[in-house]
Amino acid sequence: MKSTTVVQSMINAIDKPAIFITPDYVIHAVNEAYLETYDTEVLLGQSRCHQISHHSNEPCDKHGEQCPLQQCQSTARAANAVHIHNTTEGRSYCDILMKPIKDDNGIIMGFLEILDAIDYASTESKKDSMIGESAPFKQMLNKINRASQSNIAVLLQGETGAGKELVAKAVHASSNRKDKPFVVIECTGLSESLFESELFGYEKGAFTGATTTKKGLIEIAHGGTVFFDEIGDIPMNMQVKLLRLLETQCYRAVGGLKQKRSDFRLVSASHKNLLDLVEKGEFRRDLYYRIAGFPIYLPSLRERKEDIPVLANHFVKLSEYKHKKFSANALTLLSQYPFPGNIRELKNVIEQSALIANEDIIHGSDLPESITHSKPATVNQPQTSDTKVISLDNLEAEYLSKVCQQFQGSPAELAIMLNVSVRTLYRKLQRYGLKLTVVN
Repeated sequence: MKSTTVVQSMINAIDKPAIFITPDYVIHAVNEAYLETYDTEVLLGQSRCHQISHHSNEPCDKHGEQCPLQQCQSTARAANAVHIHNTTEGRSYCDILMKPIKDDNGIIMGFLEILDAIDYASTESKKDSMIGESAPFKQMLNKINRASQSNIAVLLQGETGAGKELVAKAVHASSNRKDKPFVVIECTGLSESLFESELFGYEKGAFTGATTTKKGLIEIAHGGTVFFDEIGDIPMNMQVKLLRLLETQCYRAVGGLKQKRSDFRLVSASHKNLLDLVEKGEFRRDLYYRIAGFPIYLPSLRERKEDIPVLANHFVKLSEYKHKKFSANALTLLSQYPFPGNIRELKNVIEQSALIANEDIIHGSDLPESITHSKPATVNQPQTSDTKVISLDNLEAEYLSKVCQQFQGSPAELAIMLNVSVRTLYRKLQRYGLKLTVVN
């Protein structure tokens, strides 16, 4: 058996908050970073992890969160989850990595828990942070945190107004390039001449009006991150040049002869179905696979309706009407609205309502007619004692069967929407004897 001293030495060598726990959640070793993170005293051999992190006598799965310890126990493999912990800084997001630790005989003796703080997200109003605590929001945070740990090309996919630029900034801010530039390139309406001069810069005298030499955005971004917003709008004739840039990270300024090189991390975004564009011949297949190294799906606001109240109060605090608050009725009406414009639309609605409200309380009658006259979203009826209970396997099989009948995209796109790998999707389809019809 590995001694307590060996385990403690292993914990001390980790620069992030870390603990060693047994299957009963009891903490047996802890490092200084962990002790500094929480305001509750850790008593080795007595304190349980959920008592320290959640101020609760029950494990986190009893309160709607995934328990990485239980995942670890069932699979004997490492597991991770995004949780909200009660830290010295208040309720804070963290990404938990749980690993089984084996003794000299290969028997699991306990589990190593390592915490990674997520500073770019919050459960309450905080400037320049992503706000929310719904399950889809946490899944997105997990993807962002994974992407930030490497230089892999990231593709953000989701509806217009879902907050792609904020996510792109989060990927950059949590990476090892955070101290270098974050450069945004708006691809919509970018002409070929503007594409080259903006991206690559130009030499003095390269064209009429070029009275000085100008650095391009790619050169400015050296060492940092380049965010191509709405990359699906780039015309085919420019996609070849972009592909060459991404493959070699080399370019020439307009009117220049010298080849330059820029070391940058690529993040792209599009509200369009890029795989559909590929099939239609409107987007290069090789460019798609160059930019889609790590796809991240951004949930729409209607998929994370429980986040609407905290987002509404967040936008009020950021406005000139920060002293105003929403009534319970107003928050209910906002939560029932589908918000086709997503977070961007919600922000506009909040600012309008705050302006119209004559009192410090924003009532339902102060909301725009688009909200008050909207058809309420369908709410699932509570289960009665007569309702038939089916297994999760049968429920998954039934759901995938309906998806296979109705979905019009490719397997890769469906995998992204379901937040699983293509391999996992095919494995599930095979398990339930289902087949996805690929539309040409």
